[in-house]
Amino acid sequence: MVINGQKYNVNELNYTIRSATIDDGKELSDLRVEIDGETENLDREKWEGYIDIIGFQKIIETDSKNLRNLFLVAEVKDKIVGFSRCEGIYLNRFSHKVEFGVCILKEYWGYGIGKNLLKESINWADSTGIKKITLNVLETNEKAINLYKSFGFEIEGILKKDKRLGDGNYYNTIIMGRFHDL
Repeated sequence: MVINGQKYNVNELNYTIRSATIDDGKELSDLRVEIDGETENLDREKWEGYIDIIGFQKIIETDSKNLRNLFLVAEVKDKIVGFSRCEGIYLNRFSHKVEFGVCILKEYWGYGIGKNLLKESINWADSTGIKKITLNVLETNEKAINLYKSFGFEIEGILKKDKRLGDGNYYNTIIMGRFHDL
């Protein structure tokens, strides 16, 4: 689905959150590789699960047409610095929910970009009749966990020793969900 763009000014940084377009494919492909190399909070290491320009264009095209998908980008001075995605499940028994994921360039952490991508996604989900948003978060990402809790997400479960990070240790993944009118 496509939503109208929203402008934000946080800590003197102006940015826009808008739906992704086909023209964003190359920038998103490059950005995802860069972000994956900046943090261990995400599932992938740099270059793992690479999505090329055409791959991103197909995802954007699909998400723009499907009422249960939403692909948003955060843009600063015509440069995409982060993105989020809600992906719906099309089996009838799961059609009430979507899965949320987000990533932002480390340089732009602290400007409320993740918070506002989440807020826009929740507004969209609530207005389209989606009853549940789910997400996974690394147990050490306390800032994200607290943000999600502030938006009504609850811890639903823990995948124990789910990820092995660069230090060689295993860490838990926390499964969170937010319910709307259930």
